[in-house]
Amino acid sequence: MFWRRSRGREVDPGEPRIVLIGRPGCHLCDDAEAIIARVAAESETRWVKVSVDDDPDLLARWGDQVPVTLVDGRPHDFYRVSENRLRAALKR
Repeated sequence: MFWRRSRGREVDPGEPRIVLIGRPGCHLCDDAEAIIARVAAESETRWVKVSVDDDPDLLARWGDQVPVTLVDGRPHDFYRVSENRLRAALKR
């Protein structure tokens, strides 16, 4: 999966349920990505990762807290991703 620019994107119902906000070269982001990829595959849930460095709004809001995981557009985890919490959130 590639880092995707988020600037200018509109949110629609077809958007992925999980968004990983991080930055390239971040080891915590790599760890979060592995967990999200595993849980998303198990539950057949769409997800995407975006680079906080490519969007000034994301950088201002989340730049010091990456990786940030959003589920259904709401903040879910910061810094580390809990597999169990993520699975539970996707069941809702």
